[in-house]
Amino acid sequence: MAGAFILGCEGPDLTEREAAFFRDSDPWGFILFARNVDTPDRLRALTGALRDSVGRHAPILIDQEGGRVQRLGPPFWTRWPRPLTQMSRAGDPERAMFLRATLIARELRAVGIDVNCTPTADIAGERTHPFLLSRLYGDSTDTVASRARANAEGCLQGGVLPVMKHIPGHGRGTVDSHKGLPRVEAALNQLRATDFEVFRRLADLPMGMTAHVVYTAIDGEPGTISPAVHAEIRGTIGFDGLLMTDDISMGALPGDLATRCRGAMDAGCDVVLHCNGEWDDLQVVASHCPRLEGESLRRADRALTLRADPVELDTEAARAELDALTS
Repeated sequence: MAGAFILGCEGPDLTEREAAFFRDSDPWGFILFARNVDTPDRLRALTGALRDSVGRHAPILIDQEGGRVQRLGPPFWTRWPRPLTQMSRAGDPERAMFLRATLIARELRAVGIDVNCTPTADIAGERTHPFLLSRLYGDSTDTVASRARANAEGCLQGGVLPVMKHIPGHGRGTVDSHKGLPRVEAALNQLRATDFEVFRRLADLPMGMTAHVVYTAIDGEPGTISPAVHAEIRGTIGFDGLLMTDDISMGALPGDLATRCRGAMDAGCDVVLHCNGEWDDLQVVASHCPRLEGESLRRADRALTLRADPVELDTEAARAELDALTS
């Protein structure tokens, strides 16, 4: 059984040391960042080498939201506008989001990437931190839920699995969770009617990513390591897909890396996500996360059954339609 973790690597080529480590530790999947991206041929070689290292068609993830968060860009890939900006001028936002997501997915599949960490299903608010705001789709539950659904469907039709984030909702956060710990003071009934409701409507999606956010109406722990927040995700929200942490090395979480890994797994995460590819950190994550088994293995296997070839699409016509909708 694979390890209950997703790891990054250091550069655009897999080193012999990394390949040997991945062979022995057997992460469930991998995640790529701009540091791993050079030319399409080199990127295809890297995704192939990662899968060869574990001897199976492991999922390979990336954050290709468009706007400020996109790891692939010109001259080989499309420079996508910020989602909030593009959706605000779209004549049919749901159709535009679907086209955008399926076109992005096709660019990813062409280089061996089959999971995109999108849709970002948090609700934009007056106090949403700038690190997140431009990445969002709208400012109401209905708007965000419908556009996030369109995004997820576009991913799937493009042959890529979606990972909705940041469950159960990051939009009220006023702190960048890369650097500090956001605290949301809203009442639980208000959260359940708005932020959490978006994810309840998307609870059938195959994978989700946690929010490093404290919800004081629930408890004082960041959601990623809070058993009570996980009970809300699995219970009231009803999400039964594979649940991964947001990057376990982000500044929002307390304790050292080993403590964070154990805390996330004990709280109820299925898989720990670690992104920086730093050698010493890889050893810690691999040694403090278990193997996938039980319900976590079931969820992981079920998610991967949804990987499929892209649905046939005239990409030039789709781009023209998207341009017409958003011009």
